[in-house]
Amino acid sequence: MIKAVYSDKAAVVQILTESFKENKSVNYIIPQDGDRTTRIRSLMEYSFDLCFHFGKVLLSQDRKCCALLLHPDKKKSNLKTTLLDLKLITKGIGLGNVRKTLSREAFIKQFHPKAPFAYLWFIGTDPAHQGKGIGSELLQQIIEASRQDQRPVYLETSTQRNIKFYKDAGFSVYNESMRFGYPLYFLSNN
Repeated sequence: MIKAVYSDKAAVVQILTESFKENKSVNYIIPQDGDRTTRIRSLMEYSFDLCFHFGKVLLSQDRKCCALLLHPDKKKSNLKTTLLDLKLITKGIGLGNVRKTLSREAFIKQFHPKAPFAYLWFIGTDPAHQGKGIGSELLQQIIEASRQDQRPVYLETSTQRNIKFYKDAGFSVYNESMRFGYPLYFLSNN
């Protein structure tokens, strides 16, 4: 596992944009227009920046898989994060989706623990290299590093087939919701 440097941003954003094009949670907050891929890229840029400053951005040894981990207890609001939020609104989710996005995030956060944890915001493998165990290996390394940091890992997925991937790594589903018109599964290794 490699801790990303800022110059890895373009590669990480590319992997995640390709990996999450059809993701229900991502497409829930992204306007479904001709700029959808550009909007998803903006979401991934935003997520990279937040995790780079308030968590970890990790890459597999071969740089074909990446993960964005946020440490919510370390996140601070400042001018930089406000500017990132504004950029996400204008280039990503659009002004019309702000309320829906904030409502979704508030709903999700109510199921998170009060103690420090690692939030696995995104993990993705270059689509040409999926199914080779790269993601599983990176996930195991994330779990071990988080264990050493004494931070359980929490995540959500809207992709049913990913549940087995996470369960095989030791996660369990602790909540499910259909609140947004698609199934959303909450998982933790705690």
